[in-house]
Amino acid sequence: MGWRCVGLRWRESGPVLVWRRGGAGRESPLAYGRELGFRAVGARECAGARGNVCPVGARVAGRSTGGKCPECARLDRAHSVAADTVADDPRTYRVYLAWFGPGMVKVGITAEERGPARLLEQGAVAFSWLGRGPLMAARRTEELLRTALGVPDRIPYAEKRAVRSALPSRAERAAEIERMHARAVALEEWPRSLERTGFAAVDHAAAFALDGLAPATGVVVELVDGGCVAGRLVAAAGPDLHLATADGGLVVFDTRLLSGWELAGVKVTEAGPAVTVPVRDTRGGDVQDGLF
Repeated sequence: MGWRCVGLRWRESGPVLVWRRGGAGRESPLAYGRELGFRAVGARECAGARGNVCPVGARVAGRSTGGKCPECARLDRAHSVAADTVADDPRTYRVYLAWFGPGMVKVGITAEERGPARLLEQGAVAFSWLGRGPLMAARRTEELLRTALGVPDRIPYAEKRAVRSALPSRAERAAEIERMHARAVALEEWPRSLERTGFAAVDHAAAFALDGLAPATGVVVELVDGGCVAGRLVAAAGPDLHLATADGGLVVFDTRLLSGWELAGVKVTEAGPAVTVPVRDTRGGDVQDGLF
């Protein structure tokens, strides 16, 4: 049995690919400017739930970004803070405002001990903390702010990707969050147990290598047995890798599609394999909003 990819994680040093084989695990750091190439082998298996291997080794569709069978997905969600299924978590939580592009601000919560990891995982270009306190107080504040500020708790990745190559300046990004922060902390309905946090913008553009990023020419939609993805890593944001390919394109690869695949390395050369898996063109040639 070979190593199967679990997906991408963000560490203080940057993005890494996480692997698992049986009970063993390892990580592969990713570096901007370096060549990255792999080939999918065999069939995609369920990634399991909460660090445990899927007991039946279920097969998963290639286009699934969840990478789990229905039973493991149900088990994972049953212990999810995001799904409101955990009410007695004793940890301190933080409420945040995350910025992904002009007019694209969302509110969310994360465990304080995780620091900015949740924001990196979502591909937030910039963010500011809003408050800290018990889980249920943080959850109530999140709902209050969504309604009062008219902001969502989720922004589709397709929308995030569409603006990464044309971002306003760092100062403009911070100014938009600061205006929203001021409106948020001025609300009187905050739970008493949640402490308001002063404004301090944190910017991830450098960590993601977004400065000077060119528009993407395509987005990988699935992996297939024997299919290759290869190119030079120029940027990463959230689960997305931006790869400059041998044919001159810039392809976005959502690493959530990696989970459950056994991968074999391929040598990246100018004449070698680029991307031989299904890719959706993002240069305006799609019809019916990219359905075909």
